[in-house]
Amino acid sequence: MLALAVCNTSWAYIRETIAVKSQSMNKDVPVTVILPNAYHSMEEMPVVYLLHGHGDNNTAWDVKGNAGALADQYNIILVMPDGGKNSWYWDSPIDPTYNYETFVSIELISYIDSHYKTKADRTARAITGLSMGGHGAMYLAIRHQELFGAAGSTSGGVDIRPFPKNWGMSLRLGTIEEKPENWENYTVTNMVHMLKPNALKLIIDCGSEDFFFKVNCEFHDKLMEAKIPHDFYVRPGVHNWDYWRNSIQYQVLFFSNYFKSAKVEATK
Repeated sequence: MLALAVCNTSWAYIRETIAVKSQSMNKDVPVTVILPNAYHSMEEMPVVYLLHGHGDNNTAWDVKGNAGALADQYNIILVMPDGGKNSWYWDSPIDPTYNYETFVSIELISYIDSHYKTKADRTARAITGLSMGGHGAMYLAIRHQELFGAAGSTSGGVDIRPFPKNWGMSLRLGTIEEKPENWENYTVTNMVHMLKPNALKLIIDCGSEDFFFKVNCEFHDKLMEAKIPHDFYVRPGVHNWDYWRNSIQYQVLFFSNYFKSAKVEATK
């Protein structure tokens, strides 16, 4: 494990770059972990998993997104796994070397809870991401409501079907012509029926000029029809880091408020 402390005049969070063994993929996966300055004085802490977008890696939210300061601001642990260039965080039905659902939801969570001072409970665990990672966060949270208490998506590709030639998705699912059932089954917007009311605290946002804006609005509409409570925000913006650096601040505030309310409920 390589640990690197980061200090500046405002924040003193600790950055650790680790390699987590994935048995399902038979490889070590790079993961960036951000610990708040107060970590060593705390008994147990909530965790937010941050998933990167297509073509990026585990450093994206830290280096490009400046997310590290949020760990100090809210006294939470941030975990940022490398999801591959185009995994979309699926267990690929056609490529057995891509098992990123298993990695994040089973192997990574188990590792983090056994190596860090986490509160190992769904009420202290949230997941979100941008673009490919926004889809991944919703996909994993819906399929594993027993693991996550809250989930988010910013500029998420929550319906993959309008984009069959983009971002290497056909390498993970097969082409839409050859494997149409995969494109139906592996897209978030078709999974709303799996959500239990109030099982997940959900926050979704997208820029009004983003190429994913339409599919996010449609996802919001499906959640409304199913009477699934959620926060949905639209702000001016496109698909870029200027938007995501702003968005993640609101999402982590949302998660922090959820963690606090869950803690209060547990004491009643």
